[in-house]
Amino acid sequence: MTAVVAPEVKGRSIRVALTATLVVALTYLVISLAVVTFVTGDLTSTIDRRLLDSLRNVPRQPAPGDLPFKGPPGDRPFGPTLLVWTIHPDGTVTTDDVAPSLPVEFQHVSGPQSCTLAGTELRLAGAQVGNDYVVIGQTLDEVSRARSTIIFAEVLIAPILLAVVFLGAVLIGRRVAAPIELARQRQLEFTADASHELRTPLSVIEAHTSLALTQERTAAWYKTAFERVDHESKRMHELLDNLLWLARFDATRAAPNAEPVDLGILASQAADRFGVIAETRQLRLGLHVAEHGAVVTAPPEWLDRLLGVLLDNACKYAPEGGTVDLTVSRDGGRVRLMVDDSGPGIREDQRERIFDRFHRATEGPGGAGLGLAIGQAIVHATGGRWEVGRSPAGGARMAVTWRTSPGG
Repeated sequence: MTAVVAPEVKGRSIRVALTATLVVALTYLVISLAVVTFVTGDLTSTIDRRLLDSLRNVPRQPAPGDLPFKGPPGDRPFGPTLLVWTIHPDGTVTTDDVAPSLPVEFQHVSGPQSCTLAGTELRLAGAQVGNDYVVIGQTLDEVSRARSTIIFAEVLIAPILLAVVFLGAVLIGRRVAAPIELARQRQLEFTADASHELRTPLSVIEAHTSLALTQERTAAWYKTAFERVDHESKRMHELLDNLLWLARFDATRAAPNAEPVDLGILASQAADRFGVIAETRQLRLGLHVAEHGAVVTAPPEWLDRLLGVLLDNACKYAPEGGTVDLTVSRDGGRVRLMVDDSGPGIREDQRERIFDRFHRATEGPGGAGLGLAIGQAIVHATGGRWEVGRSPAGGARMAVTWRTSPGG
C-alpha cells in the first residue's frame, strides 16, 4: 500500500509548521534584540573608555591661550574627533570651531551619558581640571551605523529563515505523519474487514438457529444445519486465532526463542499433518528434503506456522486430484522452502498484494486472507526473502529463502 498524504494530514502539518514558525520567529526576535542590545552596549562602552582615558590625559596647566585639551583629528585610525568644552570659573565656555554650543545642563556632566546636540547624538563625560571643568564628547555615529547594519541583516535574514523553517516543518511533518496516517487507515480497514469476516459466519449460525427454533425439523435438516454451524464455528475460530496472532505480533515485534532449526525436520512433520487433508481431497502431497541438514535460525513455532500457512493455501486451491509439492533445499549459503501446487496460480498483478491483510488473490472459497499476511510477518521478522512465481504444474509457487545458520 502506497503512503498517500491525506487532506487532514496536510492540514495538521501546516498548522504544526505555523506553530513552529511562530516559535522560531519569537525566539529569533528575542535573540535579535539581545544581539542589538549587546553590540550597542559594547560599542558604547568602548566610547566611554576612550572619553575617560582622554579626560585623564588632559594637561593640568595648559599654555596661555590654548585649550586645555584638543582631541585627535578624525582621520586617525583610533577613532573620530573628540569634541572638547572648557568651562571656566566665570561661566564662560571655550571650545573649538567644530563643537556645537554646550547647554547649561550638560556643562557639569560627570559620568558618561548620552545627549543630542544640534541634531547629533553624542556621548559626554566631564571632570574637574584645575580651576576649569572640562567636558569631552564623541558622536555615536559608529554605534548608529553598526546598529543599523545589524538590524538590516536581521530583517533580511528573518523571512528567509522563517520560510525555511515553515517549509521544512511542513515537509518533515508530512513525512512523519504519512506513515502514521497510513497505519491508522490500515487499522480502520483491518477492523472493518475483520468485522465483515466475523459477521458472515455469525449470520449463518444465527439464521440456522433461528430456523431451528421456529418449528420442528427433520433429523436430516438438523444434521445439515449442525454441520453448517460447525463449519462456520471452525471458520470463526481460525479467523480469531489469526487475528490474535497478528495482534500479538504487532504489539511485541520480538522473535521468541530464536534458535537453529532443521527446516527439513519441520517440513516432514508438517507434511504428516497435512497428509490427511490431502487424502480427503485426493491430492498427491510430495515431500522433497535436502540430504544434508537445512538449518536456519528462527523461532521453531514461527516456522511451523509458516509451513502450515503455505500448505493450507496449497491444499485449498489445488483442484481435487491435483498435486502439492513441499521442497526444502540448500543453495550455496541459503536454505529454500518451496511449496508448489497445481491450482489456478497467482496473477502477476496480484503478487505484490497477496501479503496484504484480508486480501485474497482469488474469488473462490477459502480463508479470510490472513494466512499470507501472517507468513509475511514471519518471513520479514526472520530475515527471509519471498519468491513468488508459477509452479511446473501451472499453479502457484511460494518459496522463502534464509541464510544458513553457522554450522548448519
